[in-house]
Amino acid sequence: MPKGFGSKLVIAISSRALFDLSDSHAVFQSEGLDAYARYQIEHEDDVLPPGDAFPMVKKLLAINDMLGGDPRVEVILLSRNSADTGLRVFNSINHYGLKITRAAFCGGESPYRYIEPFNCHLFLSTDAEDVCQALERGVAAATLLTSKKAEQETNQLRFAFDGDAVLFSDEAERVFKSQGLEEFARHEKESAHTPLSGGPFKSFLAALQGLQKEFGREECPIRTALVTARSAPAHERVIRTLRAWDIRLDESLFLGGLDKGAFLKAYGADVFFDDQPFHCLSAKEHVATGHVPHGIANQVKAG
Repeated sequence: MPKGFGSKLVIAISSRALFDLSDSHAVFQSEGLDAYARYQIEHEDDVLPPGDAFPMVKKLLAINDMLGGDPRVEVILLSRNSADTGLRVFNSINHYGLKITRAAFCGGESPYRYIEPFNCHLFLSTDAEDVCQALERGVAAATLLTSKKAEQETNQLRFAFDGDAVLFSDEAERVFKSQGLEEFARHEKESAHTPLSGGPFKSFLAALQGLQKEFGREECPIRTALVTARSAPAHERVIRTLRAWDIRLDESLFLGGLDKGAFLKAYGADVFFDDQPFHCLSAKEHVATGHVPHGIANQVKAG
């Protein structure tokens, strides 16, 4: 057995993000853990419907077939289920032909502590507490929100990212929150040649770009976009920051505060990551959306 993951892109995902477990979760909420366990065992041969992250996972794993040789993408299941109740999840994985072989079933406890040993670049879950624990340990993580989106018909996998507090730190957003838009614009113009610090998704974007470089630009199965509320003159610092990081985004949308949902739909995002709850609520009407509970926008006010 291999001892490490080398240069693989490693994604950790919860069972409720991968599959639609709404029926069994309703049993858990109304009748408790024992009833939930009985329900899962009684239905372990019933295939689970795909969840919001299923299309993304399917496209990620398909990249291994495109490249041939040793797999370059690994998807790992991290679950609060026990192995006993999680058998239904693995039966469903096998039914859909997903090449997921590694898992941690944590018997009701949070699985976040296994993210680091698995060397994960990204963790997606429907449990906000688990996501916060992963972010505190420096791993890109998001709470996947239930979406009304339909699966994209294209085989290309399209990621979209907000800027401040996601790809970048929230240092500029703190200026905006404390001093307003005019001072924010002035500050960013003056700081145009000073790169922003990295946010929680910087390393994940860098890992994605490493995978993109294994393909020619025309046939690359991954596309990335920045979708930010920034506009000129605050755009320049973002462009120069990405240049300093030696990271290229395929598309950049500077929306100046416009609603992001319609633009994400037009881009055809498979998943969008944003720290602002109200942007996430708009986006999830059109695309699968991950809330990143990081930065000043997610700090609870005292009092």
